Amino acid sequence: MEYDVKDLNLAGEGRLRIEWAERNMPVLRFIKERFAREKVLSGMRISACLHITTETANLALTLKAGGAEIALCASNPLSTQDDVAACLVQDYQIPVFARKGEDNKTYYEHIHAVLDRKPNITMDDGADLVSTIHAKRRELIEDIIGGTEETTTGVIRLRAMAQDGALKYPILAVNDAQTKYMFDNRYGTGQSTLDGIIRSTNILIAGLNFVVCGYGWCGRGVAMRARGIGANVIVTEVDSLRALEATMDGFRVMPIAEAAEVGDIFVTLTGDKNVIRAEHFRKMKDGTIVCNSGHFNVEVDIPSLEKMATSHRKVRPFVEEYTLSNKKRINLLGEGRLINLVAAEGHPAAVMDMSFANQALSAEYLKKKGSSLEVKVHRVPEEIDRTVAELKLHTMGIKIDKLTPEQKKYLSSWSEGT
Repeated sequence: MEYDVKDLNLAGEGRLRIEWAERNMPVLRFIKERFAREKVLSGMRISACLHITTETANLALTLKAGGAEIALCASNPLSTQDDVAACLVQDYQIPVFARKGEDNKTYYEHIHAVLDRKPNITMDDGADLVSTIHAKRRELIEDIIGGTEETTTGVIRLRAMAQDGALKYPILAVNDAQTKYMFDNRYGTGQSTLDGIIRSTNILIAGLNFVVCGYGWCGRGVAMRARGIGANVIVTEVDSLRALEATMDGFRVMPIAEAAEVGDIFVTLTGDKNVIRAEHFRKMKDGTIVCNSGHFNVEVDIPSLEKMATSHRKVRPFVEEYTLSNKKRINLLGEGRLINLVAAEGHPAAVMDMSFANQALSAEYLKKKGSSLEVKVHRVPEEIDRTVAELKLHTMGIKIDKLTPEQKKYLSSWSEGT
């Protein structure tokens, strides 16, 4: 079996952490048990470009239990948990091509390595796998029945591909499932981003001006959690509706040019590039902390920061201090990559339980119906979304009401009024 991981001797530690995560993923465990009985993915080759974490490991084991041949590579050069990668290779014979800190060349070599498995289904987190197939490995498209996409940035890229007529096989936007974005994006990103900032800096956030760039579901989560530990939260936005929502939620809203003068910590969560630029760095206070929790490291204009700096040094793990000509210091966390995965462990298992349940059930759906789907980006079928929600409530011991026949009739009728 081919693989490329840092050190197989780390497998024991990885196994314990994978088992710990599994305890908090009861929905995925339920699906895994059914998959093992029914072998719903028998004959399927799945290539996945995902963050190599304990939660992803449990997804991979679920897919393998269903009969799939699964191969993994990382969707971010700094997000791999090397012990997890080692365990998947050594204990479960799952090919993994990922090393924390790999350079850009190695990152794409690993993408090609999982594509060499000639997948029938692709799983992506950021659309690098799909874009590589369409740009350089088009001979694989004939055998692919469909793919899934985990994150907002990837869905944006894939919809752009579909609109341009470039997309050649159907994609299920797992990110757009309500049991994904309303929970993973908000509660997962909210908690794990603060975790990454605190682990890398050990600063007291209470009382600081905390600037959240972007008020999508991820931004909502970070703003909520930052306020919860005492920060003065400022939101920057380009969308008037989201800016209005942030205002009504009790946050200060202003242009980033104004926020740059008063912010102590900046977090980008937009999915766009150059959100924080040279003109903003010039206005920032000495000691300002800048980080990103959007998918790619393009949200912060790092080349401009490097060009402006008279010197820079690594002052802590995952903290680079850039000194500008005005003697002010800007601290960039995690090389501008996902701080919640670079310096922390990513989203908690309990919330990834729902996201990866959607992934597993979407793979099953693609095997059954992928060949008949229109080539575009599809929403996850509502029945999958509701199944995940119902299973999650069941595992939490929560019961809800059901409509009575009278109530159902009333809701489907227009004749009854006051």
